[in-house]
Amino acid sequence: MATVYEAAGGADGMLRLAHAWHERVMADEVVSHAFSHGFRPDHTERLAAYWTEALGGPAAYSEVYGDETSVVRIHSGNGPHEEMDRLAIACFDQALTDTGLGTDDRLRAVLHDYFSWATTVTMAKYHGSRDQVPQGMTIPRWSWDGLVEP
Repeated sequence: MATVYEAAGGADGMLRLAHAWHERVMADEVVSHAFSHGFRPDHTERLAAYWTEALGGPAAYSEVYGDETSVVRIHSGNGPHEEMDRLAIACFDQALTDTGLGTDDRLRAVLHDYFSWATTVTMAKYHGSRDQVPQGMTIPRWSWDGLVEP
């Protein structure tokens, strides 16, 4: 059976999804606030590399950019933001449709579940302070059955 990464189109599919999600987010007045401080010009490429690794592909993020600790720190210390998270997930669901990844119900469901979990659990865990994020975290892996325990 193909990994979620392979079923979503591999590296090209992840890049298309990252671009579509980023466009949706930047057009949303609430979610775009998360980027009001600016963002790296290669944000979508980095995001695609992260999703590649998380969804069963090669270690495209950790071999080039960093580990889970660095990603979680970027998303930490901003206080709770449930409404922004809900809207970011809605943007992701729309991006699945934009890229054609929403036509396969099983793939759509697993990608939605992954993004919802990552947004509301891993990226929201340390909303109090970036200093709370432990060192040496590895990027969690997600399969057709959900979180792959280390």
